[in-house]
Amino acid sequence: MKIAEADILIMPGLGNSGPGHWQRRWGERFSTARFVEQADWEHPRLADWVATIEREIMMSTRPVVLVAHSLAVSAVAHTALRLKDTKVRGAFLVSPPDHEGGEIPAEASSFGNVPRDPLPFPSILVVSSNDPLCSIERAVDMATCWGSEFHFAGNAGHINLASGHGPWPEGLLMFTRLMQRLRA
Repeated sequence: MKIAEADILIMPGLGNSGPGHWQRRWGERFSTARFVEQADWEHPRLADWVATIEREIMMSTRPVVLVAHSLAVSAVAHTALRLKDTKVRGAFLVSPPDHEGGEIPAEASSFGNVPRDPLPFPSILVVSSNDPLCSIERAVDMATCWGSEFHFAGNAGHINLASGHGPWPEGLLMFTRLMQRLRA
């Protein structure tokens, strides 16, 4: 599938993705991308985020590909339970938080008990060896449960602007490979 043939829904995590973040850069680069704007980025409620994601998917006019970072990965896993037979064709999931690991901010506590069911669409899970919010072992477990292709990004921190990932060309290559595998 070509990027222009899909609605690319970009979903930042807790606090949103600010200027310079790779998600913002991709949103500016892809003509069919749009951000899923949550009502509250600082004090998120799982039910609100899931409803917003579901609404954005339903409003899409083309096949949908999700691009989620951090807490939005957890929201996608929760939303996926409600996405049987929808227009979602795939998901690019980056730096999932481990809600059982203890480093998660209190504001994100309602996103815990992340479903372990296989996702109903192809996905890639990209993780770092030194992400403070998730160990490699836990990320491998998530990828296995969800049926996601696992990609190791090396020592890349939380794969955000703070860890030096503004443009993130390696991520763009991984995303392109995912798009090539998907059907319109």
